[in-house]
Amino acid sequence: MNEEVSQKTVRFAINTGKVTGRVLWKCLKAYIRHRQKKRLTAGKGEQTVKQLVKQGQGASSMEVSGESIRDFKRIANKYGVDFAIVKDKTADPPRYTCFFKAKDMDAITAVVKEYSAKVVKLQAKPKPSLLKELKKLKDEIAKAPRKVKEKFKENVR
Repeated sequence: MNEEVSQKTVRFAINTGKVTGRVLWKCLKAYIRHRQKKRLTAGKGEQTVKQLVKQGQGASSMEVSGESIRDFKRIANKYGVDFAIVKDKTADPPRYTCFFKAKDMDAITAVVKEYSAKVVKLQAKPKPSLLKELKKLKDEIAKAPRKVKEKFKENVR
């Protein structure tokens, strides 16, 4: 009786292992199919320069600043433009070159126009530093006469 129970337990363990192995094998196959499909359809958005050149059309390029790469990616994805960003490591502040292409030249024009407008807007209006403003206010309060300081403290409480 005891031997029969142990045999059934061993069979159950072996069958469970087989099922787990089959499930794992199916999952690996599905993942490989997914990666191959993704590689074949990598025609939207960010990709490598090699994939971009394989598409056969001519690619345009422009230099992108490090701070505004995220903005460029959003705009390019918005218009459905394929692009690849390459970092130039030899420059001390790293420079980024963006290669891009689209079926429609109007899409590229719209991306460049919107991106350049956004960059110009960011450069024209720098954000004020809150720390500098706080330091100025602190200095003004320190220079103020004693009565004003005490009155200010009373108003704050």
